[in-house]
Amino acid sequence: MTTPGTSAPHDSIPLPRLSDEAAVELYLFVEHLFMLLESRYGDQIRRHFDDRDRHNLLDADPDRSANDPPF
Repeated sequence: MTTPGTSAPHDSIPLPRLSDEAAVELYLFVEHLFMLLESRYGDQIRRHFDDRDRHNLLDADPDRSANDPPF
């Protein structure tokens, strides 16, 4: 959270100023949309990320020196 008069990285994205009530309504809408997407596609999303994580694991290479960096 920023204090008044300070700049935040997200300030470079042009968004309209909203009333407090409008900001809360927008937040609740996005939260509701996220929950709908997660309830419908959550299993697929988790499966996708689990699959990607498995592909990113390094296989044990017995020929590699312990001092050899992984990349």
